[in-house]
Formats: sequence, C-alpha cells, structure tokens
Amino acid sequence: MNLAENIRESLKSVKVNLLRTILTGTIIAIGITSLVGMLTAIDGIKAQIEESFAGLGASNFDIRSKGFSGGRGMRDGVVEKTFPPLRYKEVLEFQREFSSTGPSTVYTTVSSAVEVKRGSKKTNPNVRVTGGDEQYLNLKGLKVETGRNFSNTEIRYGNNVCVVGQDIIDTLFDKNDDPINDYITFFGRRYTIIGILEKQGAVGGGPGADRAIFIPVENASRLDTRGNFRYSLTAKGTDPLQLDYEMGQATGVMRKIRQDRIGQEDSFEITKSQSVGESLEEIAGYLRIGGFGIGFITLLGAAIGLMNIMMVSVTERTREIGVRKALGATPLRIRQQFLIEAIVICILGGILGVILGIGIGNIVANAIGPGGFLIPWFWIVVAFIICVVVGLASGYFPAYKASKLDPIESLRYE
Repeated sequence: MNLAENIRESLKSVKVNLLRTILTGTIIAIGITSLVGMLTAIDGIKAQIEESFAGLGASNFDIRSKGFSGGRGMRDGVVEKTFPPLRYKEVLEFQREFSSTGPSTVYTTVSSAVEVKRGSKKTNPNVRVTGGDEQYLNLKGLKVETGRNFSNTEIRYGNNVCVVGQDIIDTLFDKNDDPINDYITFFGRRYTIIGILEKQGAVGGGPGADRAIFIPVENASRLDTRGNFRYSLTAKGTDPLQLDYEMGQATGVMRKIRQDRIGQEDSFEITKSQSVGESLEEIAGYLRIGGFGIGFITLLGAAIGLMNIMMVSVTERTREIGVRKALGATPLRIRQQFLIEAIVICILGGILGVILGIGIGNIVANAIGPGGFLIPWFWIVVAFIICVVVGLASGYFPAYKASKLDPIESLRYE
C-alpha cells in the first residue's frame, strides 16, 4: 500500500463516516470561526478608523508654540528655557512661504467655555470657539453637512460668520427652523451661521466638534485683546514617504521667520499627526493578541474533542486495522492513514470556519461603522496552518495506538 493509495483510503473513510466527519469538522469550524472572526473584525474596525483618520491626513504635521501643553518643564533639576508663543503674523508668513510645498491651515482656540445665545435660548458655558481659515475643516477631517465653508473674502476680512456643530443647533433651534443665515450671539457679538457640521459623535467622552463653533481666524485675532492666544499650524505634505524631508523644510522656514540662531534649539514644536495612527496600530496589536488568545483556547478545546473522536474511531475500527496489517500494511502506513484522516477533517472544518469567520467578522465590523468587505488573507493562511497542526497533534496519539495493535488480537476483536 503506497502513500497515494493510503490517501485514497483515508478520504474514503472520511466519506463513509460522514456523520462523524461533520460533527468533528464542526468542532474545528467553531474554533477557526472564533479565531478568524475576531481577527477579521479587529482588522475591519481598524481599517475603518484609519479611513476616518485619513481625513486628517497621514502626511499632516503640526507646528505650535514650544511647551504647548502649558507649564515649564524640568530636566535634571533645571527649569527648561521658555520661548515666546507663535504670533499671528508669524504663522501667516509661514503659510505664505510654505504654500509652494503644500496647503496649511492657521488656527487658534479662542475659548473652551463660551455661552452661546439665540433669543431666549442659550447653551451651557462649555462651547469651544476656534478660529480657522478656509483650509481648517478640510485638513482636520471635518465635513459641512448643510451650508458651506468659509470663503476667501470672509477669511481675509474676518467677517462675523461661523460654522457650528450639531449639538448647538439642537439646543438653540427647533426642528422646523432653518439655521442657515440665521444669527447666534457670543462674546457680545452677533454671528451669521453659514454652515453646519456633520454629526461627529462623542470621542473619549468629549463632545468633539459637535459642541464647537468655528469662526474666521482673522476675526478671532481681533478678540485677542491681550495677546494671549496661541496660534498653531497644520500643514499637509505632498507624500507620506517624503514627510520627514518636508518637515525639515518647514523647520527651516519657521526658524528663519522666528530668527532662531544657528546652534540654538527650535523655538517651536513640530510633530507628526501620524502618531495617532501609530497609537492605533499599537492598540490593534493588543486586540489581536487578545483575539488570538481566545481563539487559541477555543481551538484547544476543539483539538481535544477531535482527539477523543479519533480514539473512539480506532476502537471501532480495530478489526479493519487487523485486516490491513494481515494484508501487509506497515505501522507507518496505519499511522499515515489516521493522520491523513485527522488532517482532512481539520481542513474541511477549517474551510467552513474561515467562511463563517470572514462573514461574521465583517458583519461585526460593519455593524460598528460602515465600511468595505475585508478578506484577511494572512489570517486565512494562518488558519489553515493551524488546521494542519491541530490535525497532526490530535491524530498522532490515536494513529500511534492503531499502528501498535496486534493483528491477531485485532482480528479477534468483536
């Protein structure tokens, strides 16, 4: 009996014992479904989050005042040197010089505790007002659902216009009202609503852009009566692969504008927006480890179940094994037959598990947020490798036991 004939006999045995094959394959399928399903869902959710952050741009970088987080840092017991914040005219000059490389936006936070009024209605004093230009919403990944963005004229002359979040509209306007071109009041000034942002939802427990108002940065600069505003820039590079080079260019431009001397440290901070994506990848890695661990435990239970069924199969087929040995089958061929049967059952279960896992994983990912259909080829390959390993591990002991049976005793077995 050669290997090819042994394979045919194994496949025939799998087909004859169809119910046993289905039950055993289902055990493996459940384990593979758990593994592939969880990992597919994690990758699908990660892809959707990355797509959401794509609006921020993988090649974006921020330029802001040194010590933006506030306070004076300590290093080796010595208070670090402080630098004056970026001034409005400096960030505008940078924007003009960097325009040949890529677009950028100038913005500043006016206040995070503003009360907004409309007639007799008013919001809680927790609205954030930000001054930005016509590029701000685009580079920050914010979309206008109703109305429009700022025009160049409104940015240039600092008109009293604003783009607002959904929470403010829900608070100050009735359902049948049309907020566009209507007025709201804050800082003792009346502003015309020209745009309403898409609903963003809460992120990290905060309201985000839903409870925010955006005004022209020129208008915001007029509110800076004490010169305390911190102006920042977000610039978009042309190519993520050239980001470090373009950040170097931006550093040179800003150092020239700030008149930083040779050998002196930068008087400003420049950071990659991509760090958000890197943090996301780290979190997704932990989720994958957890998902793989849970799937592995499920597969371990499936492997024990398969081994138990294969042991029962050896007992049931004792006479068959005795006949094969009497006809000249070697212990190696007997082991091969049972191992091939176990591997085939695992692969059949694995195919079913992969199909179910991909389907369930994509359903879960799309239930959390709309996205495309993801086929995790890497995890499919991993799943089939695991199926073969499980088949070998589960089938070896029963196969070894079958190969050691005495042919005479086996023929006597009832």
